[in-house]
Amino acid sequence: MSLELSNVTLTYPDGDGVVTALDRVSVRVAPGEVTAVVGPSGSGKSSLLAVAATLIRPDSGTVRVGGTDTLGLRPRETAELRLAEVGIVFQQPNLISSLTAVEQLVVTGHMRSRPVREARASAMETLAAVGLSGKEHRRPHQLSGGERQRVNIARALAGRPSALLVDEPTAALDHDRGARVMELVGEATRTFGVATLLVTHDTEHLGAAGRVLEMRDGRLGAPAPA
Repeated sequence: MSLELSNVTLTYPDGDGVVTALDRVSVRVAPGEVTAVVGPSGSGKSSLLAVAATLIRPDSGTVRVGGTDTLGLRPRETAELRLAEVGIVFQQPNLISSLTAVEQLVVTGHMRSRPVREARASAMETLAAVGLSGKEHRRPHQLSGGERQRVNIARALAGRPSALLVDEPTAALDHDRGARVMELVGEATRTFGVATLLVTHDTEHLGAAGRVLEMRDGRLGAPAPA
């Protein structure tokens, strides 16, 4: 199932006026595809992810996740869909310090009411898929920054979502680790067949993206020629 935003507009109040964060934005991401969105700070990238994640309701337009028109849902239905169909890779992993890598994912499975044994088996499989075989029982302080980001990605994929939303995955990493994490995002997208929308300031490691778009002043389009 794809991720699709069509003609989405989002405004925020600003004193006596309004700021247009998203201006008639349309984008469709197919399963197994990475679409990267680049652009300066304040251009609307974070607002785009928040709307795609159903965390913010836009003023107008449509948002479809896994084939469902999310704007027609009640708040509880939206929360249930987000839990089942949306995986979010945050800029900072924010892992629970007392939990091992596998336990980070089992907790996520528990939130989805999965039996512990089933959640653990799925967690082990997902961690192996992101290159953490043999490190499933390490706690965050025993993992490198790149490995913590891999756990972050695995946790987002644990529920087998339709859409994967990735926020600045290389921000806290050096050049080489950032490159490997971006490659991993591409590999995981294909392996799990998710529709991945990624926002980043990092224009060096976009090889994993099947398409690159640029956000400026709330509008989304093809990037300017180099």
